[in-house]
Amino acid sequence: MKRQFAILLFSAVALPALSAFAQSEVYLCVDSNGNREYKNTGATKGCKRVDLPGVTTVPSSAAKKPVTQTVSAKPTDFPRVNDTVQKARDSDRKQILQDEMRTEEQKLATIRSEYNNGEPERRGDERNYAKYQERTAALKDDLARTEKNVEALKRELGNLK
Repeated sequence: MKRQFAILLFSAVALPALSAFAQSEVYLCVDSNGNREYKNTGATKGCKRVDLPGVTTVPSSAAKKPVTQTVSAKPTDFPRVNDTVQKARDSDRKQILQDEMRTEEQKLATIRSEYNNGEPERRGDERNYAKYQERTAALKDDLARTEKNVEALKRELGNLK
């Protein structure tokens, strides 16, 4: 559907412009599967000539001088936060990130101990080896994701002033 729309759009916009240069005819061909295709020859079975309208050109108006505006560095109506409020916000943000970091590091330690270097202990409900492999793969994914979270939190804490 998108392809047909693109072809139709191309034929409506570009082909009239190209027809002046190419001076050839355009044919709409439909194959046995119902697929439409535009061609410059109508030798194939199921092709019909498409009459395209002429190209209309409109001259541009005279170029206008761009309007220059002076932009101030700080708009007067921009909300302003005083330094003590901003320092309190920064402190809260740092505390939240540190709490998240502790939580993620604890989670990472738990997953690492359970993962046991790729050989976690088998559970009683994992008599089927496929279930064990699924849990091992899930632990590996959790481990990788948690390590990335810890790295991101370290970067974020490093970016703080």
